[in-house]
Amino acid sequence: MNDQRIADALRDATDTQNVIIGTGVLSSVGEVFEKSFDGATAVVVTDENIWVAAGEEVQKSLEAAGHKTLEPYVFPGKPTLYAGYDNIETLVGSLREHDAIPVAVGSGTLNDIVKRAAHECDRPYMNVSTAASMDGYTAFGASIEKDNKKQTLTCPAPRAVLGDVDVLASAPKRMTASGYADLLGKVTAGGDWLIADALGVEPIPPDVWEMVQGPLREWTGKPAELAGGDLEAMDSLIEGLIMSGLAMQAHQSSRPASGAEHQFSHLWEGEGLGRDEEPPLSHGFKVGVGSIAIAALFERVLQCDLANLDVDAACEAWPSWEKMEKNVRRMYAGSKLEDAAVKETEAKYVDAGALRDRLNLLREVWPELHVKVEQQLMPADELRGMLKAAGCPTSPEEIGLGREAFRATYFRAQMLRKRYTVLDLALETGILDECVEELFAPGGFWAS
Repeated sequence: MNDQRIADALRDATDTQNVIIGTGVLSSVGEVFEKSFDGATAVVVTDENIWVAAGEEVQKSLEAAGHKTLEPYVFPGKPTLYAGYDNIETLVGSLREHDAIPVAVGSGTLNDIVKRAAHECDRPYMNVSTAASMDGYTAFGASIEKDNKKQTLTCPAPRAVLGDVDVLASAPKRMTASGYADLLGKVTAGGDWLIADALGVEPIPPDVWEMVQGPLREWTGKPAELAGGDLEAMDSLIEGLIMSGLAMQAHQSSRPASGAEHQFSHLWEGEGLGRDEEPPLSHGFKVGVGSIAIAALFERVLQCDLANLDVDAACEAWPSWEKMEKNVRRMYAGSKLEDAAVKETEAKYVDAGALRDRLNLLREVWPELHVKVEQQLMPADELRGMLKAAGCPTSPEEIGLGREAFRATYFRAQMLRKRYTVLDLALETGILDECVEELFAPGGFWAS
């Protein structure tokens, strides 16, 4: 663990003051709580499974340190807890009966539920991480399903985060693999941000970029060792996930850690892919397959000579908003995400005049942008190999998705979020159809 990196990141953090990651630190929860909340009452929030693994010890640590504690709030262990807004409402109802500081003991889902519930009760909270399964522990916002779609709801990050490496290493291997896939997705997310920055859509603050992209290859470089239980590889994974969350906190947005690969995941999550499995298909596993898909698309886009793009033809082919909305509704017909997709697409839609300005700029910056993106990315085959070595699924079939539905995701995911990504670049330049066609044609990356 590079403690200096985390210390430097904490200086720019808006919410998190203390991050303690190490072996055997679970017993120090009481000490960290006192440092962070100065004599407040604590209430442990966990589920029945984590109560046995770590929750009870956290409760004892708080009591041994002399803190006043309330009866723990324990969600059922079965079925697996889901990050739905109904669970937040339930917890809010309990928290409003007292003024205790919630101590979330669990992985990503439970952390997001407590994060948002604490915010709605206008109080801070502490997190005790139990699995290196995602990057949201220290992140701004919580990923919650509300109003029939998965969305990032505004709420501060925890004031304190504690992770015992022994506890994290003993989590189910699928959870560690899921965290690795979520972290590796920052490769393609970085490519998307480079595009958005070059086109003036969303600038890159260099310090925030460096927090994630600088050490990313180091954090993700030992997938097989991670799957084998190597504690050094686990340490790197945890650091990467914590730093990604702190970068999102510093930027007050998920952009430093999320791009088109997450749009694939959000679509599949919103339509319930793998939700009825036990345990449910993880966020990270969906992101992993999405990362391979987007890396493969990037390879096709980088083969196109966009410096000589026919801007007139692209603008002439660009649909009016009325036609665009009609197409979105056609692509989402029968889906509970239809209205959300229309709203998100409208938020980023530009008319033909604005598109002309953007594409003319693209022609100018493409030679330099092409080099930057190519240096940022890894080949799709390499990403696939790394994910496989870490124990992650690497094909749509492995996550229960048919080939036609998977192919349609390249078009539908672009419509579901207003964030500008390679999907938007390909659509606006008129090459998305042909790129996807090539990926699924005989000899293409996704050829059967």
